[in-house]
Amino acid sequence: MTRRTVRGLAPVLLAAVALTGCSSGSGDGTKADTKPGGGAAAHGAGDGTAAKGGTVGGPGSGCELPVAFDLAQHWKAKAVAPVEPDSEFAELSTQGPVSIVCEIDAKPAGHIGFLRVWQGDGNGSTARQALEGFVKADENASKITYTQATVGKLSVTEVGYTIYSKIMEESRPARAFAVATPDGPVVVHLGGLDAQEHKGMLPAFELAKQSVRLG
Repeated sequence: MTRRTVRGLAPVLLAAVALTGCSSGSGDGTKADTKPGGGAAAHGAGDGTAAKGGTVGGPGSGCELPVAFDLAQHWKAKAVAPVEPDSEFAELSTQGPVSIVCEIDAKPAGHIGFLRVWQGDGNGSTARQALEGFVKADENASKITYTQATVGKLSVTEVGYTIYSKIMEESRPARAFAVATPDGPVVVHLGGLDAQEHKGMLPAFELAKQSVRLG
């Protein structure tokens, strides 16, 4: 599969710097409650998911993917444009066995972070193998925990882990899930500026995970 990168190099570089984090925050959710995507109104029926604002994955949804899932209110999806493998920015688009194909921005919902969708080629890799390769490619990942679940008839592998920023000298949480498709494994990853932003965006991640289905 051709390596990919985000359309427009400046947003990628800025996001890479921003997502190293500034401070871990208290993670008590008070910051998120004052934002368009926060507060009780943003959540589903008491299950920790965000209220649905749309769907991504199909034609006209911002990103055409092998899977589809629901988006939280105000989150905006944008497809990622491919670049040549010999591009000096190609490394930004690949992590382990998968390449970035879609960015879903939380800023319109009042958060600093993204849901990023990564896809591998159709070489028969399982969701677990793709997810393990994705996490292993981040040398700063630690405290890694995998879980398995079933959504409809689809098997979903999830990982929670911690990323340490050498620049900021602090750790922040990360979460991702993966599913296998006929077109290759798909990984959906949630980062965040810091621990508090990450916690505020978790309902959107849960909504995506609990609604994922083959496209």
